[in-house]
Amino acid sequence: MNEKPDIRVLLIDDEETLVEYLSKRLLREGFMVKATFSGEEAVEVAAGEAFDVAVVDLKMPGIDGVETQEKLKKIQPFLQSIVLTGHGAVDTALESGRQDAFKYLLKPIEYDNLVDTIKAAYKKKVELQQAKFQQEVDEIYRAGMGARGIKKAMNKLRKIYGIE
Repeated sequence: MNEKPDIRVLLIDDEETLVEYLSKRLLREGFMVKATFSGEEAVEVAAGEAFDVAVVDLKMPGIDGVETQEKLKKIQPFLQSIVLTGHGAVDTALESGRQDAFKYLLKPIEYDNLVDTIKAAYKKKVELQQAKFQQEVDEIYRAGMGARGIKKAMNKLRKIYGIE
């Protein structure tokens, strides 16, 4: 039995045909997908909706993939970015790395490789969230907080994890 992933993916690419193709394939596999066609649109969408993984084109009109990643990380710190590009310049790959890209993939992308990379990026996001959660819980215990302090700490944790 093939287990369906519950991974929320934000696709960001100005090539509408590619985005539509990837969206349909990923949706068929059980991913939750939101397609956007510019960095600006992606940032706007991410401000109101949580995602696990962003698949970001590097070269786009307006804000490029590097700036898009930077803005997305400010909104959703645990979001993992996979950079897709048809432009394999080493300097842009390194710049993406400085923005903490999970992986850098060249177009044309091999679909199964993309799916595996999305799943690996999701796993990293979960690990980072769990580590942060454990750190916060440890701080609560170390502080020896009373009921009021614990309530305040739990509200902080809810904000970190988007649990309202």
